[in-house]
Amino acid sequence: MNEIFDIKHKSADGKARTGVIHLPHGDVQTPVFMPVGTNATVKAMPKDFLEEINFEIILANTYHLYLRPGADLIAEAGGLHGFSKWNRNFLTDSGGFQVFSLSKLRKITDDGVKFQSNIDGSYHFFTPENVVQTQTKFNSDIQMQLDVCTGYNEPRKEAESALKITSDWLLRAKKEWETQKENGYKGMLFPIVQGHFHEDLRKQSAEFVSGLDMPGIAIGGLSVGESAQEFTHFMNYTVQYLPESKPKYVMGIGTPEYILDAVQAGIDMFDCVLPTRNARNGSYFTHNGMLSIKQERWTHSFEPVDKQCNCKVCRTYTRAYLRHLFKEQEILSSILASYHNLYFLHNMIHEIRDAIEHDCFEQYRKDFLEKFHSGV
Repeated sequence: MNEIFDIKHKSADGKARTGVIHLPHGDVQTPVFMPVGTNATVKAMPKDFLEEINFEIILANTYHLYLRPGADLIAEAGGLHGFSKWNRNFLTDSGGFQVFSLSKLRKITDDGVKFQSNIDGSYHFFTPENVVQTQTKFNSDIQMQLDVCTGYNEPRKEAESALKITSDWLLRAKKEWETQKENGYKGMLFPIVQGHFHEDLRKQSAEFVSGLDMPGIAIGGLSVGESAQEFTHFMNYTVQYLPESKPKYVMGIGTPEYILDAVQAGIDMFDCVLPTRNARNGSYFTHNGMLSIKQERWTHSFEPVDKQCNCKVCRTYTRAYLRHLFKEQEILSSILASYHNLYFLHNMIHEIRDAIEHDCFEQYRKDFLEKFHSGV
C-alpha cells in the first residue's frame, strides 16, 4: 500500500503526534477536526467562510446525499467538489451510522441493508459494493466502508453478529474499491474497527483491519451513549492494536475534552455535528467553557463572546447583540455562532499541533481543561 500519511513529530510527553495526510484535493495537517457538512454544506457556513478559517477537509453524508439529490446528479456536476464548489477535501461516511440511528427503518442481512427513506418512505438497499460505487460517484477523497454500528446496551450476541458482518463487508468493499481504482478513482477507503464494548472483540477487529494494510483506519462504535471513562478506555485499548504508521480516525467526537483525549491517545482525525448544532441553539465555545447566549445576564453585556478569540465574530459583535439575534430567531444568529464555534475548534487544533511540536502537549491539555472547566 502506498503510504498517504507522514508523521511529522511525536510528542516527547506521550502518544500525541502531528502529521500530514496526502489526499487528491490537497494535504491535510493532523491532528484535524472535520466540520460535518451532511448535505454537502456545513450548516449556516458558506464555503468561503470554511476557506477563510482554513479547513482542509469536511465531511459529507452518503445516506442523505444518496436520497437527495442522488449520486448520479452529483456525478454529473463533477462530484461533490464540482457540485458544492468546495475544492478542498471531502470525507464521506458510508451510511452505516444511519443504519444505527434510524434502526426502526432498516433491516440488516448478510448481503446488505434494506432501509426505508426517512423522506418519502421508499425502500432502498445498501451493499458494501454499491456504497463504494456511490462514494466514487461523489469523488470522495476519503470514503468509509459500510459497517454495522451497535448501540451502547446491545447484548454481546448482537455485537458479535455486527462485527462479523462488518468484517465480511469490509472485504467486499475493499475489492470494489480496488476495481474503482483500476478505473481511475483516486480516493481512499478507510475500514472501520467495531467490537462494541468488549475488549476481545475490539482486539479481534483491530487486528483484522490492520492486516489488510489499507490507507487509514477509523474507530467506530464509540460515543454512542457510553460514559466518558468508557469512551477513553475503549479508544486507548483499541489504538494499541493498530499500526502506528496509519492515520487514525475516531468518528463522531467534537467537544474539547473528547478531542484532547483522542489526541492524547494518538488519534489524528475526528468529526462531529456538535459545534454547529450547539451554535444554532445559542451555545458558544469559549476558553472558559460553554456560554449560553440566551441567558438574561448578557442583555447589557457589550463585551465579546470570548476575549481570547480572534475570530471576526468576537472582533466585531457583543454578547448583547448576539443574544438579541438569537432571541429574535434571526438567521444571522446561526451564521455567526457557527463561524465562531468552528473557528474556536480550528484554533484549538492549531494550538494542539504547536504544543505537540514543542513537546508540551500534556501541559497544554492540563492548562486548557483547567480554564475550560472554570466557567464563564
